[in-house]
Amino acid sequence: MEDYVVDTTSTPYWLYILFAVAVIAFVIFVIWGLWKLKRLLTRPEMVGMTRAEMQRRWLEVRQTSQLNMMGAKMALIEADTLLDSALKSLMMPGDTLGERLRVAGYKYPNLRNVWWAHKLRNQLAHDASFQVTQREVKRALDDFESALKVLNVL
Repeated sequence: MEDYVVDTTSTPYWLYILFAVAVIAFVIFVIWGLWKLKRLLTRPEMVGMTRAEMQRRWLEVRQTSQLNMMGAKMALIEADTLLDSALKSLMMPGDTLGERLRVAGYKYPNLRNVWWAHKLRNQLAHDASFQVTQREVKRALDDFESALKVLNVL
């Protein structure tokens, strides 16, 4: 009969798994940190408005939208104005927000998603009998917020 010898020098498998998970978490953390650093360093210069002011005004828009239906309508109009101000401060050419969005759409293709929200705001501003739901307002504000994030001003 052969004697089986237990090898006590081998490392348990769970230690390899733990090490692999730690390495993967570290790599993800480094990639996330580099992405945040790149985003911070590549922010476009804004003229006439600071990022802190932009964030403060955006928080006011979100708070106003929660008040009532009139507040939601005002928040939608203010969000549109805020996007226009951001595009102006980034020196996008054009006389209206629509023209600036068209130009900015070439540099930032994801801005095309905000057209629906801008059209909703126009209907609201030009048609006194137009009614908007809270759900539409929320969706439009989310679109405006994502556009401001795409522009890297929020």
